[in-house]
Amino acid sequence: MPTQDEEIARHLREAAESGEMQRIAGYGKPLPEDAGWDATPDEFRMPFKILKNAGYAPPEVEMFRQRAELAAQIEASTSESDKIEMQRKLADLQQKIALRLEALRVNKSL
Repeated sequence: MPTQDEEIARHLREAAESGEMQRIAGYGKPLPEDAGWDATPDEFRMPFKILKNAGYAPPEVEMFRQRAELAAQIEASTSESDKIEMQRKLADLQQKIALRLEALRVNKSL
């Protein structure tokens, strides 16, 4: 009796050979980027992913997303005064993130 992994591999192989995979939306295109995932420290990725799949995104994940958005806005901004204000907000946000992650590490609450 084939294992589950072998059965999955067989289905994927058959789909690839029949051309079924080429009909999938997004075939041949890069996966969408998730700035929150990339910014999440490795040791928190799996627990955060499980929580997200369960319908609950930890506040830290949203903070990572905000940090990525702020960094992109700073890059795109042409106004020096706006850049300074956004850099201040980014520094505050980074400090909050660092404090929350350190508390999670110390308390091992994940």
